Amino acid sequence: MRKYLFKLSGLALLAAGLTLQLSSCVNTDREVGGSTKDPRASYVPPTASSRARINGHTVLNTVRAAHAFSTPDSKDNFTLQLRGERVLTGQVHLIVTNSMGDTLSHEVLPARTLLQHSGITDSQGASVRDQEIAILQGMNSFFTPGHFSQPAVASGTAQPAEVDTKIWTSLREDPTAVGFDFVGAGGSERRMAYSHKLGKAVVISQ
Repeated sequence: MRKYLFKLSGLALLAAGLTLQLSSCVNTDREVGGSTKDPRASYVPPTASSRARINGHTVLNTVRAAHAFSTPDSKDNFTLQLRGERVLTGQVHLIVTNSMGDTLSHEVLPARTLLQHSGITDSQGASVRDQEIAILQGMNSFFTPGHFSQPAVASGTAQPAEVDTKIWTSLREDPTAVGFDFVGAGGSERRMAYSHKLGKAVVISQ
């Protein structure tokens, strides 16, 4: 009789163990089935399509700098952003905002403009890769300290014919005005400055 009871107890324990094991397997299958990640999958870098987009254009590269411009009390933010599908066919956005986030200036230039002062003498003969590297290097050096000057206009400088007299006078009479030199469309030298008298950023030709 005792042997029979022991045998029944053993069978009951075995059945209980199998039930727990089966339940554990079911729970594990549900957890794996509900997961969206494959533990065997390797990391894949984000593709170009997942990059940030602004106004329908892909942001390819961004360079930032902080420099005194509109006020001596705080530095303004200078941003150079390359937007487009490719480096060579993209556009460079030069954006200046003050410490409050207000936009003071927004200039748009073809990316190829940065080739004007690069080491490439023959852009037609240079490879696409060399031109792209030159543009990206031009972005990195766009805000070097040598591109900023104070005053923006020296007192004895002659007024260019294409510059408005009020703008020129306001800058020439303000020794605290800061100028920023950059290459405009077509390779022309341009200078951006903030006129405290007029309360706005202006761009003048050199």
